[in-house]
Formats: sequence, structure tokens, C-alpha cells
Amino acid sequence: MREESVSSGFVLGLLGYAVTRGADRDALLAAAEIDASLLTDRDARVPYARYIALMRAAKAATNDPALALNFGQTVDVSDISVLGLIGQASDTMLEAFEQLNRYVRLIIDVELQGEDRFALRRDPRGLWFTDLRANPNAFPELTESALSHIIAGPRRLGMPNWVTEVRVTHPKPAHAVDYERIFGAPVLFGSDRNAMRMEESIVGYPVGKLPRYAFGVLIDHADALIEALDASGTTRGRVESLLMPILHKGEANMDAIAAKLGFSRQTLYRSLKSENVTFEQVLDELRQRMALDYIAARKVSVNETAYLVGFSDPASFSRAFKRWTGKSPREYRGAQ
Repeated sequence: MREESVSSGFVLGLLGYAVTRGADRDALLAAAEIDASLLTDRDARVPYARYIALMRAAKAATNDPALALNFGQTVDVSDISVLGLIGQASDTMLEAFEQLNRYVRLIIDVELQGEDRFALRRDPRGLWFTDLRANPNAFPELTESALSHIIAGPRRLGMPNWVTEVRVTHPKPAHAVDYERIFGAPVLFGSDRNAMRMEESIVGYPVGKLPRYAFGVLIDHADALIEALDASGTTRGRVESLLMPILHKGEANMDAIAAKLGFSRQTLYRSLKSENVTFEQVLDELRQRMALDYIAARKVSVNETAYLVGFSDPASFSRAFKRWTGKSPREYRGAQ
């Protein structure tokens, strides 16, 4: 099972909103044990547990039990993720819903009941937009923010109110009055689903707030991010992410990486073997990929490149480089 995580952009969105409500940024990061350096790249990942801790610290700091609902209503997804922009570039609301389901993992990647996070389901009462997250009552704040984000975005684009009923599986909270204020529809607590009943005509409602050309560009970017996210969920991906910052320190050995993962050496060996790779292959191929980038970019010397990818001896690096490419580093740079 892949590690649950959220994007740094989503963390920054909540953090920024809490600060506008009077919370102290550094105190929130400390309470959630989030390293501020992780937030410099909005597409980087933060463990889901740290996001839960941040939400709860923010609620306490702002003294707002409805903070998750208000966060979803106030902060536009397009400000924190490429997914929001994809929604605005979609032709119709149906396409926007489909893309939300396809790329929601870029915002938050959590355990699901099945393959999809969201579903459009029809029963005798109508068409429901349903959240299929597993164990939702363990963190109902995510249900609150997800549903309020989803209803608030189309409203900002000038669409009519399209929700006629809301159901949630968690018990009625003390701030229940805030639900009807935000959703503008009756809310049933302790239900069998986390879902919003929709006016069926909304699925054909035109969106198209961005040029169609932008849709293709944004989809390409989102696909690349999904590919990287999938890779990071493998043992190989996790090993590579731990190796990259320490290659130049000469600490790239299997025992050290196994310890960082909380594995024994043998467990790490077996896990990599199940992915048809060895630790030595992962290390060698990572060094190769990084060395080619450095040499082609011409921003560092050959000797500096050797150091950056973990070779203490430039001659050893040159031999490895020739094995990788059939050329010496200087020949390769000249050909580039």
C-alpha cells in the first residue's frame, strides 16, 4: 500500500488560511512537525499524518471548529494545485468531475474503498457526487474541506447552486450550523455516505474559463506529476529520494538507507527484488542519470560532477561514465 501524502501546495493553502485567521505560522509548523523546507516546491509531498496534525493545530490556534469547512469555502483549488486550473479549462462540469477524479491524488493521496476517490452515483433520490475515501470518520475535517472546496469552486465561476442535499457519515458536530451556511442545502449526519445530491443538469453546464489549449498543457503537466507520484510510492522511488541528498556525502550505502526506511537490510533487499532491481542497480542508475544531467548542463566541472554523484576519485567516475555511455565525460560534453 502506498504511503498516504498531501501536496505541499495543499499544506501551504491551509497554513496561509490559518494565518489570516490569527494563527502563528512557525508555531503551526512546529506543532505539526513539518519542515518548512519541504514547502518550497508546491508539488513536493508531505506525510498525511503531518497534514492531520496541522489541521488540528490550526483549529485550536484559531479557535474555529469549522476551520476545515471555511478553508474549503475560502481557498480556491486553482491557487494551490494544477488540478484547479484543469477544472477551469474543462469544457463542462462533467469533464471537470472526471479530471478531479483522475488527478485528485496530486492534492491528497489517501486510502480508498476502491480504485476511485469520487463517483457519480444514481439512486431513487437522484444523482450523487460521492467521496469514496476509506475510514472517513477518522478525520472528518477532510470530508468537510473536500466537499466545501468542490461546491465553492463552481460558485466562484458564477454557476447556480447545484447541491440539493448533503450527507456525511460522521456524527453531528457542535458547528453543524456552519454546514447549511456553506452548502445552502439540508445536511444529514451519521449517514451511509459522504456525498452531495446534485441537480442533474449541472453535469452539462459549460465551464471553459481557460482556453482549450491550456487544458492540454495542464494535462501534460499533471500526467508527469502523477507518474512521479507513482514512482515515489515504490521502494525504488523511496530509496532514490533518500539517496539523492546524500550522494555527495559518501553515505550512500544499503544499511544506512534501510535504517532510514525502518527496514532491515534483508527486508530492503527483498522489497527491491520484488521490483526486479537491486540496491546496487538503483544507486548506479541514479548516479548515471544525475551525472548525465550535470555534464549536459555544463554548470559544473567534471570533477565537481564526480563529487556530486558520490565518487571520491575522478578516475573512478570517468571509468563509470564510460561504462554508462561509451564516452569519457569530456567527450560526452563535447558531443552535447
